This record gives sequence, C-alpha cells and structure tokens, in this order.
Amino acid sequence: MYGGRITDEEKSTLSTYIGVGVVTVLAAGAVYLFFVAHEEKVASTGFDPNRAVPGDDVVRHRLKAEEFSVVRLGTTQMPFQNEFWDNQRPGIYVDVITGEPLFTSLDKYDAGIGMPCFSKPIAPDLITTVQDNSHDMQRVEVRAKRSNAHLGHLFSDPNSPTGQRYALNSAAFHFIPQERMELEGYKAFLPLLDKK
Repeated sequence: MYGGRITDEEKSTLSTYIGVGVVTVLAAGAVYLFFVAHEEKVASTGFDPNRAVPGDDVVRHRLKAEEFSVVRLGTTQMPFQNEFWDNQRPGIYVDVITGEPLFTSLDKYDAGIGMPCFSKPIAPDLITTVQDNSHDMQRVEVRAKRSNAHLGHLFSDPNSPTGQRYALNSAAFHFIPQERMELEGYKAFLPLLDKK
C-alpha cells in the first residue's frame, strides 16, 4: 500500500479472503443444521422406552397443529375426513408423541363410523381410560399411558371381536407400514403382525 490506496491486486486478494470466509461460514452452518436435524430425527424415530417423554413445548414444535390439538387439547377429528379411517395396509399405529406402538392393523376393523377403530390395543397396560362427561355425554376416554396423549374413546360394540370399539383419532398416530418397520426402528415389533 502506498499513500493509503489499495491496489487492484490487494482488492482481489481481499475479495478472495472474504469469499472464502463467507463460503466457510455457510458450509459450517449447513453442516450444523444437518446434524441438528439428524439428531432430532433420531430422537423421534423408532421407540425407545428409556427416552424421556418430551414436554409440551417440544411436542407443539414437532407436531402439526391438528395433531397437537387432538393429543393435548382433546379435540376430535371429523369422521371420514381423517388419514387412517380407511387405511387397510398392514402395519402398526404408534403414539405421535413417543413413537410407542399402541395398535396393530390386525386389530383394526371397519365400524362404519369414519374413524380408525380397533378391537384392542397391543397390550392393555399401554393405555389408560378415564370417564369423560364432556359435551353432555357419558363416554370413556382413551389415553396413551406413557405420553398421556388423548387418543379417542372406548365403546361397547357387538360387531367387534372383543365386544369393544376403540374409536380413535388418526392425528394421534403415525402409521408405520409393515415394509418400513425395520427401516424406521421397529424391527422388534414385526412379530405383532404375524397372523393369529
């Protein structure tokens, strides 16, 4: 530099350093975001009984608005206008909050009400039931025991193989098709789908 002026060569070198710096920062940011996204996906893939149940702030962030409204606010989806009411694929239905398998396609049946209906859960101790007297009705509410997610309601049903109908909200579940169970961390649950 002579007399405080920057030469064209110095400008070019400075531009190169700035460009390399910007590219480095952007690349580092992209790598960081990739690992954060990967960690979140790992944290929400499959079921780990030792994984803590996420708090409501995390749940609100992870779930779609309708899912959060169903599992945390106890709303009910519209019949025939929900994702799994007519799903007939083999697989498992897992808690949208924890990923815990709660119901299988083997126990799903068409009750004609436009909601996914099951004759029984995978195991009785995975759910809890509580009296629900809201909306001037006397019903039995079904909740996931581990996450306390509102799932739907339990009714008597002579057309069910068990005499019980678990009429549930699609938004309370993620469906894991049988062909993706191993890939998504549910290999240990494949025997649940063996024909009885």
